Amino acid sequence: MFIAKEIQTAAYLFASILFILSLSGLSSQESAKRGVLYGIVGMIVAIFATVMGKGVEGHVFIIAAIAVASVIGILVARKVEMTAMPQLVAILHSFVGLAAVLVGIGSYLDPATQALTGAEHTIHLVEVFVGIFIGAITFTGSIVAWGKLDGKVPSKPWSFAGLQMMNLILVIASTVLGVMFCMAEGTSGLLYLGIMTAIASFVGVVLVMAIGGGDMPVVVSMLNSYSGWAAAAAGFMLSNDLLIVTGALVGSSGAILSMHMCHAMNRSFFSVIFASASLGPKGEKKAIEGEVTALNHEEVANLLKEAKSVVIVPGYGMAVAKAQYPIHELVQTLRSAGKNVRFAIHPVAGRLPGHMNVLLAEANVPYDIVLEMDEINDDMPDTDVVMVIGANDVVNPSAQDDPASSIYGMPVIEAWKAEKVIIMKRSMSAGYSGEDNPLFYKPNSEMLYGDAKASVEKILSFLK
Repeated sequence: MFIAKEIQTAAYLFASILFILSLSGLSSQESAKRGVLYGIVGMIVAIFATVMGKGVEGHVFIIAAIAVASVIGILVARKVEMTAMPQLVAILHSFVGLAAVLVGIGSYLDPATQALTGAEHTIHLVEVFVGIFIGAITFTGSIVAWGKLDGKVPSKPWSFAGLQMMNLILVIASTVLGVMFCMAEGTSGLLYLGIMTAIASFVGVVLVMAIGGGDMPVVVSMLNSYSGWAAAAAGFMLSNDLLIVTGALVGSSGAILSMHMCHAMNRSFFSVIFASASLGPKGEKKAIEGEVTALNHEEVANLLKEAKSVVIVPGYGMAVAKAQYPIHELVQTLRSAGKNVRFAIHPVAGRLPGHMNVLLAEANVPYDIVLEMDEINDDMPDTDVVMVIGANDVVNPSAQDDPASSIYGMPVIEAWKAEKVIIMKRSMSAGYSGEDNPLFYKPNSEMLYGDAKASVEKILSFLK
């Protein structure tokens, strides 16, 4: 039983509308759940309309594959911790890239493709070539990003003289191979396609390896965009309108998000993507002056008792320790005592855009006290206590006063302007960018060593 072409087109249009509503819903925390629901329904409609369309055979195998994949997806989603969500997103992007490569090769070998003639044949070959090129870059780049986020690949940027020139030469070589591929007769162009796929795979590795850890949230967002364009290219190869629309939505939204993040970091979009900002800082780094001092949990609790205004700056360390739940309790305790408590969220805090917002929402922290960096920086001089919980690079003063720092120019949360700063960390280790933090040595800063969750719980015990 197949559905008519008109019904399939109507279903595709309905699914496209749901996907647009899904993106719109994800624009705010209050409507995010509704947005996710729209996306789920849209995907169910899209899969059903595609599988039941005319010309689709092997329904038993398709349904079996969907069932197996769904079970795997549910098991993985239930097992993966929120701290590992960026890694999961990165590796899922690689699947989209690999799918585009396989679809492109299959489309090229399809007898229907070989039966095309003239401009129609050439256009389809261009679609295949471009789709595989983008897919191969997305596939290997996402794997490297997963490795960096998971700590299996060093976060330090990999660079050498002539890196950009090498990438340019490889892109030119791929373009030449594309011309030869389109001119080849029959399936003889498979050799050129294979060489280009290898080149694109290498370019994907180099592009992400050359980007430093501090820029990884932008990279994850951009890989999301790449996966969207790869899906759109697959849509052209398969003549599937919905795949084209969906891929374009993902590709454009990912690119826009990446641009917004680069703007928030005061970075050029192209300098981050092509790693020209990660080739190493110039000059000699400023010497860090001052002495590191530490407090115990009771002393921190006493500071919070005396404070009228408290700002909490969460980071990846909070996510690792799963400290968001006791932090929520701490916030309730302080607010019930009449204190003004707010959160300061940096656009690239954590390993993924919105990482901290999701964790705080998971712990039912009120949305109205979770503020962006630009909304709260002006209030720092009037803040009694800033608690930095597992954050590092996003509160590093070197971003403002040390041109030799790799994060110089990136807007940061100006925690050091508060009357007192409490930095909760396991150790004095550097942040994900590999930069030491002068904030730790400032006279108004104190360290509180230990696991964030255990530390907050001890502070709570003294407050109560």
